[in-house]
Amino acid sequence: MHISVIGTGYVGLVTGAGLADFGMKVTCVDIDESKIKRLKKGQIPFYEPGLDDLVKKNLKAERLFFTTDFAKTVKNSLVIFICVGTPPLPDGSADLSQIKDVALRLAEVVDEYKVIVTKSTVPVGTNRWIKDLINQHKKTDSAIDVISNPEFLREGNAVEDFMHPDRVIIGGESAYAIAIIKDIYRPLYLAETPFIITNLETAELIKYASNAFLATKISFINEIANFCEKVGADVTVVAQGMGLDPRIGPKFLNPGPGFGGSCFPKDVKALIHQGRLSSSPFKILEAVLEVNERQKRRVIEKLESYLGEIKNKTIAILGLSFKPNTSDVRESPALVVVPHLLEKGAKVRVYDPVAMEEFKKTVGTLSIDYANSPDEALKSADAMVILTEWNEFRFLDLAKIKKLMKNPVLIDMRNIYEPETVKKLGFSYSGVGRI
Repeated sequence: MHISVIGTGYVGLVTGAGLADFGMKVTCVDIDESKIKRLKKGQIPFYEPGLDDLVKKNLKAERLFFTTDFAKTVKNSLVIFICVGTPPLPDGSADLSQIKDVALRLAEVVDEYKVIVTKSTVPVGTNRWIKDLINQHKKTDSAIDVISNPEFLREGNAVEDFMHPDRVIIGGESAYAIAIIKDIYRPLYLAETPFIITNLETAELIKYASNAFLATKISFINEIANFCEKVGADVTVVAQGMGLDPRIGPKFLNPGPGFGGSCFPKDVKALIHQGRLSSSPFKILEAVLEVNERQKRRVIEKLESYLGEIKNKTIAILGLSFKPNTSDVRESPALVVVPHLLEKGAKVRVYDPVAMEEFKKTVGTLSIDYANSPDEALKSADAMVILTEWNEFRFLDLAKIKKLMKNPVLIDMRNIYEPETVKKLGFSYSGVGRI
């Protein structure tokens, strides 16, 4: 079966490489010629563990191809996966301009039956809109079916998530089209992965509801953590006690500097917007976003509690990506913390194993020192702030670092160190929800 994947971003590239590994002939299409040239050589444009090996393996096996020729690829494919971006607009709604462009281009070239599969995260009702748009503008009377097949890929674990997902969601109206998609995912079906077959609207909402609920858990435990600091409780033990209840579960009960990334902030905002349009407001989710933004600024409060005025103080930031094992800095807490520190007159020195180039592109000309190692970042620093729980930050030589720093202050926003151990080494320590 020939498959085309429109878009070679995070979702498109993982989807294309994963489907090729299932044995399909997959061609990934993008308008960026330089990006396609690099991909043909097996060069991945972002950091994702295991993806480079998967792409190279399937390029070599001649199951995975890359091109800018949209029309030819679509004509040769029975199934077309749409994997383009739906970034947030200023009002929180999803920008569907890339989806619309793809739909109109499909209408130009569709000349026989096709199954259009939307993997991009889109508001409820979008797949019906896509089908109407194509049918209104197509040049022939060829039939199409549209399927909603949302992705649930975690950055830093995307290859594993694609190959061994928790579930596969297929939303559609055509039994024939649904059968085709089930056949594509046959390796997962044989591995007893749960499949949910439903209508378009339900499939679209499952994605939003899942991300919104996980974001809610994070904001909830962050508020509990802040309360723990006031009353002398330990949030790590509170979370452990909560997580043992099977109705709650332990995942996403780790307090920190707030959630970020390409999904949670965007999807929560989009669902809030959809709720307002439908006169069904999401009051809880509005609070989730408010708590999350406030949590990012807790870093500044903690620093000022130890250093007083932070003007002219040197602050070392360890971790710029929104989570470990990714170079993605979208909505990262560092994008709030670093500019705020600079506004207050602090000198900021940063280090991240893979995300510094992305951070530079995002923040532009901000006056930041980029270090080549944690030690270089921490030399003569007045405080160290851990924003991302990269493994290499879990085993720092704290005795050595204490000698390097001007003031041994550690703001551990990921709770990766034990307070008593760090304090015995002579550090002033502040975690999240721990005394």
